[in-house]
Amino acid sequence: MTTRLKALKPSTHYIFWSVITALFICTVLLLKSVLLPFVVGIAVAYVLNPAVNKLGKIGIKRGPASLLILSGFLVLILALIAIISPVLAKELGAFIKDIPNYIEELKKLVLPLQELLEKYTGSELEQVDFQGLLMDNSKTAASLAGALADKLAAGGQTLVDILSLMLFMPIVAYFMMKEWPSITRWVHDLIPRHAQKDVMGLLKQINEKLAGFIRGQVSVALFLGLSYAIALTLAGLKYGLMIGIMSGLLSIIPMVGSAVGLIVSVGVAWFQAGEWTFVAMIAAIFIGGQLIEGNFLTPKLVGDSVGLHPLWVFFALLAGGSLLGILGMFLAVPVAAVIGVLLSFALRKYKQSAYYQGTSKKSESSQKKNKTKK
Repeated sequence: MTTRLKALKPSTHYIFWSVITALFICTVLLLKSVLLPFVVGIAVAYVLNPAVNKLGKIGIKRGPASLLILSGFLVLILALIAIISPVLAKELGAFIKDIPNYIEELKKLVLPLQELLEKYTGSELEQVDFQGLLMDNSKTAASLAGALADKLAAGGQTLVDILSLMLFMPIVAYFMMKEWPSITRWVHDLIPRHAQKDVMGLLKQINEKLAGFIRGQVSVALFLGLSYAIALTLAGLKYGLMIGIMSGLLSIIPMVGSAVGLIVSVGVAWFQAGEWTFVAMIAAIFIGGQLIEGNFLTPKLVGDSVGLHPLWVFFALLAGGSLLGILGMFLAVPVAAVIGVLLSFALRKYKQSAYYQGTSKKSESSQKKNKTKK
C-alpha cells in the first residue's frame, strides 16, 4: 500500500485536484440560482458555531443549543431592521428631495473655478449643465426601474430568491449547526490518506483566515457603523444615520468605509452649514474612528496574521459580484481566503522544488549521500 502511494506521480495529484476544482466550479455555475440560501445559511452556521460549542460544554445538546443561538440571532437582526428601516427611509427620502439644492450649491462652487480657468487659458469652457445631467440620469434610472419592474412582474425570480432566502436560510443554518461535528468528520474521512497532512494543514490555515476576517472584520464593521451613526446624528449632520451605517457596511473592506464616509459626510457638512468648524468636527469623527480601528479594534478582533489585504478583498467582491451577482459577493471573501492560502502553499512547494533550485532529484540524493558520508 505504501509503495503504491509513493509511486503516484505528481501529475496524478494535479489531475485529481483539478477535476475536484472543475466539478466544484461547474456545480456552482449550474446551481447558482438556488444556492443563495444555502451559502448564507452555511455562513451563519460557521459564524455561530463557536457559541453552540460553548453551550455544549455546559451540558446543552447541540439541537436545542443550535435552535436557541439561531433564534436569538434572527430576533436581533429583525429587531435592528425594524428599528433602523423607518429612519433610513426617512433620511433617504430627504436626501433625494435635497439633491436639486446640492446641485445649485455645487454650481456656485464650480463656476468661480471655471471662470478662473477661462481667465488663465484664454478660452471659454463649456458649462456643465448639472440639472440636465441629473434629469438624464433620472430618466435612465426610471427606465431601468421600469424594466426591472416588468421583469419582476413577468418572472418574479428576485421575489422567489428573497422568499427562499427568508424561508430556507434558517433551516439550512440550523441543520448545519446541529450536524457540524458529523459534517467535519465526513469531510475529513473523504480526504485522500496520502494527502491528509497537507490538506488538513491547508484547511486549518483557511479556517484561521476566515474566522479572523469574517468574525473579526464583521465585528469591526458593526462597531464602526453604530459608532459613526450615533456620533454623526448627535453632531447634527443631515442623513447621519444613513452615512454611518453605509460607512460601517463598507468597512468590511478595511479603510474603504471610513474613506467613503469621510468624503460624503464632509461634503454634506459643508453644504449643510458652510462653516469650517462644523466640517472639521465631522471629519474628526471619522479620523478618530480610523485611529481606534487601526490601533485597537483590528489588532484585537482581526489580527495582522489572519487579515486579508484590502485590495484582495475589494477585487474579490467586484469579481464575485460581476460573475455571480449577490451569490458571488457572499462567496467572494471565503473564495479569496482559499485562493490566498492555496497560492501561498503552491509558491512554497515551488520554491522547494528542484526546478526552482536548479537541481535534479539525482543530484539532490547524491548531495545527501555525500553529506552523510562526511
